[in-house]
Amino acid sequence: MNCHKEHWGLEFSPEIIRECRERNGLLSLELELSRACNLRCVYCYASSGTPLAGEMTKDEIFSIIDQAADLGARKIIVLGGGEPMLYPHIFPVMDHILAKGLEVDLFTNGTLLDAQKAEALYERNVSISIKMNSRKPEVQDYLAGKPGTHAAIEKGLAALMAAGYPDENHTLGVETIVCQQNYDELPDLWRWARQNGIIPYIEIMTAQGRATKNGSLEVDQAAIRTLFEKLAYIDNHEFECKWTPMPPLAASHCARHEYSCTVTSLGEVHPCPGVNISTGTIREQSLAKIIQTSHVISDLRNIRNNIKGNCSKCSHKQLCYGCRGHAYQVTGDYLAADPICWLHE
Repeated sequence: MNCHKEHWGLEFSPEIIRECRERNGLLSLELELSRACNLRCVYCYASSGTPLAGEMTKDEIFSIIDQAADLGARKIIVLGGGEPMLYPHIFPVMDHILAKGLEVDLFTNGTLLDAQKAEALYERNVSISIKMNSRKPEVQDYLAGKPGTHAAIEKGLAALMAAGYPDENHTLGVETIVCQQNYDELPDLWRWARQNGIIPYIEIMTAQGRATKNGSLEVDQAAIRTLFEKLAYIDNHEFECKWTPMPPLAASHCARHEYSCTVTSLGEVHPCPGVNISTGTIREQSLAKIIQTSHVISDLRNIRNNIKGNCSKCSHKQLCYGCRGHAYQVTGDYLAADPICWLHE
């Protein structure tokens, strides 16, 4: 199996990204629908659970999708800031995205998927990432904060596969955070995903939300480096997939700040879930105006010129800028060098 091109961060070419940056446009948009969630994941960046007061209406969500399309977006990433499949208008939202000619990427915990929903997602060509942190029931249930989660995820995954996922036109991935509880099993989880045509997204955890209250989750830099190097060895020798180990994602890197942003369920525009700085609200300004006038978004769109410290001198600078969310949560500076990165050594 060869590397999936999107998994190595080649979703958009440097030329397309440059053009997007120059016109203050978008290529993708990350969209929260609600903070409502049926789980209580101990690492959740958003501390999701119950809906927030004053969340966007369906019409406001449709308007954001329209504005993103006008700015040149090619896809909408429906985030798991809560659980999207709990949102009562999830399929109308997806249909509105598709009607604008955009693709849909869905991040879900998978526990609410059944045969009917899986088939509906397949018919719409939705790309899906399931939040799966362990294949061990006791570990998965602990990290999800709810007994029975592992069994529910397995049932949802089986429904997706019965519907036809994954195939050439229907991407299926599993999103996994690195923590002490699942650390030792991640190479096996990686192999399992690769062997089943599933894209593994293994990433570092940012210190925000409920993660700040669960210190036992944290994995140090040396251990993360060892893990990423082990995964790179597995990919190179077993799956004909060669890549340089670097945070925040195994076999990938983040470039979202050059062409994307996040709209929260309250309508606030953030650079990304990790850099949770409000640059404006869609209830007061248009999305285009916020992107054009925010100095934070401008700083991050030009991150390769603005980044500080060791990252500014790194030979991988044109490919990678570490995790801006991790840098911001640890140092308070979204332009700081990523504290967990080892490449400068």
